[in-house]
Amino acid sequence: MHDKTLTELAAGLAAGEFSSRELTQALLARIDRLDGDLNSFISVTAEQALAAADRADAARAAGDAGPLTGVPLALKDIFCTEGVKTSAGSRMLDNFIAPYDATVVEKLRAAGTVSLGKTNMDEFAMGSSNENSFFGPVKNPWDRDAVPGGSSGGSAAAVAAGLVPAAMGTDTGGSIRQPAAFCGITGLKPTYGRVSRYGIIAYASSLDQAGPMARTAEDCARLLGAIAGHDLRDSTSVARGVPDYTEELDAPLAGLKIGLPREYFGEGLDPAVESAVREAIRVYESLGATVREVSLPHTHYAIPAYYVIAPAEASSNLSRYDGVRFGHRCDAPADLTDLYKRSRAEGFGEEVKRRILMGTHTLSEGFFDAYYKKAQQVRRLIRQDFLDAFDEVDVLMGPASPTPAFDLGARKDPVSMYLQDIYTIAINLAGIPGISVPAGFVGHRPVGLQILGTHFAEARLLNVAHQFQQATDWHLRRPALAEETL
Repeated sequence: MHDKTLTELAAGLAAGEFSSRELTQALLARIDRLDGDLNSFISVTAEQALAAADRADAARAAGDAGPLTGVPLALKDIFCTEGVKTSAGSRMLDNFIAPYDATVVEKLRAAGTVSLGKTNMDEFAMGSSNENSFFGPVKNPWDRDAVPGGSSGGSAAAVAAGLVPAAMGTDTGGSIRQPAAFCGITGLKPTYGRVSRYGIIAYASSLDQAGPMARTAEDCARLLGAIAGHDLRDSTSVARGVPDYTEELDAPLAGLKIGLPREYFGEGLDPAVESAVREAIRVYESLGATVREVSLPHTHYAIPAYYVIAPAEASSNLSRYDGVRFGHRCDAPADLTDLYKRSRAEGFGEEVKRRILMGTHTLSEGFFDAYYKKAQQVRRLIRQDFLDAFDEVDVLMGPASPTPAFDLGARKDPVSMYLQDIYTIAINLAGIPGISVPAGFVGHRPVGLQILGTHFAEARLLNVAHQFQQATDWHLRRPALAEETL
């Protein structure tokens, strides 16, 4: 059962081929057997999962099942989950048991899904390799010497290894799309405001967005339909109806206008990655699409703008972790100042401290106008670049990352790590949706094709991705680990 997509599992449950309990037990056994090496999970909630599976089976027996009832999945450990440790990959929250469910968790629970546990991640979602976790790095199922990408690397690795058919991630600067590319799965970052952020531990509030990670675009369409929608508890959630994202999946692509940003195919792009991406685009041409070059002239400002805005927001959001209210507290503080200093010094990892310092500096008197305000002005220009491009084309395409997955420990310089997000960060600054789909390999490490659309064009992106997956088999490839059976 572990080799089936979420859609196939849902169909199997509906046909009575197996029960949710049987499916859940099988996947829990795989996690127990295989995840010790991958380290993709922080917490496995077996008891709660089996109870949820039994409820799903009872609902199905009573004729009260929905499309996702009984389907197992996993949650990035950044979604508050009532009664379950929610750590954000940090020592700071290693003892935090969430007292309520995030809206995404609440919606998935209402849809009848079964959560198997919480997946590993870069601490507070800060990183591109999943090496910044207090709980240790995650390994890529395709090559355990390689990173899975970050910060949603645990979710990506768990799906790629066949431990779960799907998982939830969050994307602040590429943290769904880049690990999806590195692990050879499909990952969707929705439009900012399409999915509620309530109950998601905040990194950068104007950039964070939750989304699904699964094997196929069809799976992502089903999950997005379950989690999208307005939420009064989140002031950034958009009051807009939720369509059936599966309805347009089979629409033909004849006449589709694809734009290739020239800035995405220049210096720094691995030639083998470029070759795989261009071959994928030729598949689209064979499906009736037309291709033209476009320009996003402010792309080269995206990383500097992001690394002003995101750390500034992180500095503000993480100020609440002070050793007083919740989270890690140092032993035997001498006074209140010592409590604050040592609790934060002990609780936060190196990369989180680096970004807090950067953000505090840019928000300080004398630097706010020079850095933060200027970065927000650049952000507006980047957003306008995308809007201008979408006046000419339907979607944009390019690589999700300039390289395939790199080796564990290979990127010790923070700047070289930040440059891994060159093709993903601008999308978060603009608030538009993007999806990464498997599109080839460099050696035995996957390559992701990134497809971008204008605001709230998720249905179109999913259609474009799905049609590619009907014409190719990259999404069907599995690492050797995923082929192992019990």
